[in-house]
Amino acid sequence: MRVGFVGAGNMAGAIARGIIAAGEVAGSDVVLVDARAEAGQALAEEVGATVAPSAAELVATCDVVVLAVKPQVLPEVVTDLAADLVRHRPLLVSIAAGTSLDAIEALLPGDAGLAVVRVMPNVNAMIGAGMAAVCGNVAAGADDAERVRALFATVGEAIVLPERDFSAYTAIAGSAPAFAFAFVDALARGAVKNGLPKAQATRIAAQTLLGSARMVLERAEDGVTPADLVDMVSSPGGTTVAGTCAMEDAGFSPAVVRGVQATIDRDREMGAGG
Repeated sequence: MRVGFVGAGNMAGAIARGIIAAGEVAGSDVVLVDARAEAGQALAEEVGATVAPSAAELVATCDVVVLAVKPQVLPEVVTDLAADLVRHRPLLVSIAAGTSLDAIEALLPGDAGLAVVRVMPNVNAMIGAGMAAVCGNVAAGADDAERVRALFATVGEAIVLPERDFSAYTAIAGSAPAFAFAFVDALARGAVKNGLPKAQATRIAAQTLLGSARMVLERAEDGVTPADLVDMVSSPGGTTVAGTCAMEDAGFSPAVVRGVQATIDRDREMGAGG
């Protein structure tokens, strides 16, 4: 299987490194093209991939074509490649945020019947700890969706998800890393206020969130919920209860829910929910 990336930015680089390291695809079977020739060449040299002379040539030689370009650039790229995509019929994968399957299909000839898979990865894929949602159009079969899911699972977790749920997914996976970063920073600032150096406080807070996330995932297998874990840490009249009550009094949980809802509402306004 030959996998081509139209765009060689951070996300394309993360995915290319992941699929090669996992043995899903050999480096020699990864093909790159980027408007910035130096970016494509640098990534190709790093992972042992090939740089295509043009996007059209990449489409002609690859089984899977990943559109790793900005959403505002995607329409032009797909329109320019439409004839080549229909002629060679690769599995087309888009990781452009906010671009539904219908929007992509609208850029192709009406009777194209091309298999298209939409993927929403998140920034954590850059360190191999990402979360990705995968959804195919009518022309994409279950095998196509699974093939793409397996590729993205090399840089974290990946699930097949109905496109109608992509807006909710975007809030808790696509945008939520920013919320988590802000929470780490807020925790650290609270410690800095009381004399701890910022760098040290940030490291402590980040490691705590990392371990807590692992605890949630591992204990979930035994039916333990996050709320159960809160209770496990909270002693009657203790420090954790005092801190939790203070945060709730300040609107912690409602603020998070409102943030998730605002993200979902904005995503739906942009037509990204399918």
